[in-house]
Amino acid sequence: MSKLSTSIPVIAIDGPSASGKGSVAELVAEALGFHYLDSGAIYRIVAYASQQQNIAWDHAAAIASLTSHLSIQFAQGEILLNGTNITSAVRSEEMGRGASEVAVHPAVRYALLDLQKQFRQSPGLVADGRDMASVVFPDAALKIFLTANVEVRAQRRFLQLRNRGLDAHLETILNDLQQRDFRDSQRSAAPLKQMLDALLLDTTERTIQEAVDFILNAYKKI
Repeated sequence: MSKLSTSIPVIAIDGPSASGKGSVAELVAEALGFHYLDSGAIYRIVAYASQQQNIAWDHAAAIASLTSHLSIQFAQGEILLNGTNITSAVRSEEMGRGASEVAVHPAVRYALLDLQKQFRQSPGLVADGRDMASVVFPDAALKIFLTANVEVRAQRRFLQLRNRGLDAHLETILNDLQQRDFRDSQRSAAPLKQMLDALLLDTTERTIQEAVDFILNAYKKI
C-alpha cells in the first residue's frame, strides 16, 4: 500500500452481530463525507457466491479461490455481485450464518484482505466489521469496539425482521447470535476482540444517534 493511501484517515468500528455497528458506521461516514466499508457484507457475499456454486461453507480452499473471481460494488445502499443486485439475498439470516462460517477460514480472510484495503480512499473511510482495527486497518485514526447485551441485540434483530414483514422467532435469533459470538471470538484467524487502543461503546442503552455522536466527538478530539 502506498504512503499516500496509509495517510488517509480510517475510523475502524468492530463488534458482534446485531450490535448496530453497521447503521452507526454508515451515519458516521455520511456526517464526515467519508467512504463506507461494510466488511460483514463482503463475507455474506462470499457465502452467497459459494452457495450459488455449490461450494460448502467448510471448504476453505475452494472458497478462497472463488473470491478472486468476484466483482463487488456498494452503490446507494445496494450490493452488486458481478453486476447483479443481490442485496435482499445477502441480507438474509441464512447468509448471516454463512458469513460467520466462511469467516473462520484463514485462507478466506487472507484472500479478502487486499479487497477490503482498496476501500481506503480520500477523504477518509469508516469501516465496520470484526477485525477492522486488529487486522485490516491497524493504523486506523480511531478504533471503536461497539457492542451491546446479547438479549438486547436479539430483540433488535427480531423487531428489524418483523418490520420487514419476515417471519422471526426471538429464541431462535438469540441462540443464533450466541453461536455467532462464540465462533467469532474463538476462531484462530482474527478473532473478534477489543483492541487495547479502542474505545468501548456499549449501545445497550444508547440510541443510534447517541452512538453516532459518541464517535463523532471522539474523532474531533484526535
